[in-house]
Amino acid sequence: MGSKANGYVFALLAIVIFSIQDGLSKHLGSNYPPVFVAMIRYWAFAAFAVTLAWRSPAGLRATAVTKRPLLQISRGVLLPAQIVVVITAFTVVGLAHSQAILAATPIFVALLSMPLLGERVGWRRWSAITAGLVGVLLILKPGEGTFDVDFLLPLAGALMFAVYAITTRLVSREDSAMTSFFYTGVVGAAAISLVGPFFWATLSGPDWVWMILLCVTGSLSHYFLIRAYDLLDAVAVQPLTYLQLVFASIMGVTIFGETLTANMILGSLLVAAAGIFTVWRERVVARRKAGLPPA
Repeated sequence: MGSKANGYVFALLAIVIFSIQDGLSKHLGSNYPPVFVAMIRYWAFAAFAVTLAWRSPAGLRATAVTKRPLLQISRGVLLPAQIVVVITAFTVVGLAHSQAILAATPIFVALLSMPLLGERVGWRRWSAITAGLVGVLLILKPGEGTFDVDFLLPLAGALMFAVYAITTRLVSREDSAMTSFFYTGVVGAAAISLVGPFFWATLSGPDWVWMILLCVTGSLSHYFLIRAYDLLDAVAVQPLTYLQLVFASIMGVTIFGETLTANMILGSLLVAAAGIFTVWRERVVARRKAGLPPA
């Protein structure tokens, strides 16, 4: 197969494995403290990040050198906190509803890129942002009675990951992708290890199997995603990531007994369409600034 075909295969593998990982996180998070689950998962992730850095052409020592140490540490601390919030959301709100709200992350990235990155957003992206926010409101069901404060959990998770994405863009101006990945794993593992032991729990025999599988899927999903981005542009990968919402909905209904509402389905479609357009438009603008043709 050609490089692009391989890229799509890697992207699809990453999305399927991420979906399995979400289901495992919901199962374990329902029975054990989410901080504990995230800590064990992060230990495996850190080992994977160190291994990749060690085997990279630059080597471990060169990969660990950063020009933005404070920013790298900040984003390294932010991601495990976001994972804890997301696992909690899976258990409290549900897998399908949480993923529907988390799918709005590209919309929040576009919003935050204005004050934090100084980017200018034209009327096309503003229209997409507005449509995406309307979709989020539909998912939150504000017109069907009292607002459920539990929905603030996945909303916070989406905003936290948007900030993480913005800080990743900032450090990418001076640090390599491998350096950022290394700090994400190592700093994140160190940060959550300061808190996680206070929530230590004893896993049952079967749950040890699920925990090991969670750690394996966490490493594999990131590896395949890295390979996908090596071969494809973000504008090609982003539409595929919304399949994770489809898989989450299927698992939520068939395995965890969740219910899909008309508001959630319509809102998810709006969010996905707005997110795909936003990523595509960002690419067009970036190529125009670089003096390249739109396609």
